[in-house]
Amino acid sequence: MRARHGRDNIPKLSTLSSLMKNPKPTSDSADSILSQPPPKATRTPAVTDRSRELAAAAARTAIVNNGSDVLVLDVCEQTALFDYFVIATGTSRRQLHAISEEIDDVLQKELGDQRLGIEGYEDSRWIVLDYGSVMIHLFDEEARAYYDLESLWADAKIVPLAELGLSEAELSPRSKS
Repeated sequence: MRARHGRDNIPKLSTLSSLMKNPKPTSDSADSILSQPPPKATRTPAVTDRSRELAAAAARTAIVNNGSDVLVLDVCEQTALFDYFVIATGTSRRQLHAISEEIDDVLQKELGDQRLGIEGYEDSRWIVLDYGSVMIHLFDEEARAYYDLESLWADAKIVPLAELGLSEAELSPRSKS
């Protein structure tokens, strides 16, 4: 028997054509297609290194601007859409705006990245900054507790802030004075 690698795992075009012609496929043909594992998305180290750099910069900026409960989640294994989530809490609309604007400044001007989208800025309870491979979630306390992204993405790996090169001085905004 021949080993099944690469393209051999893809259903044959004739099988797919017959499935399209026959809306009620035989159990055997449907089962064979459905039993194949979905292709796993692989990211090159350069892509994930860049994503990690952006996530670290966003977390650092949130901390420096007095964001609290800053958390970085590695979601590479959970979704092919993003590499990291950065989650932070602010105490007021003004603070959330300031954190959002500072993160944009750092990621765009200093690191040369381009924000793809922003949501929630006007309401300022949950601001989402979309940097492609990195999603930054800025919450007020009530919205963070309600949406509880940490539990929703519980399978994600929590990246220790120290692992991102954030020093103890940066972890405590009060120590900067």
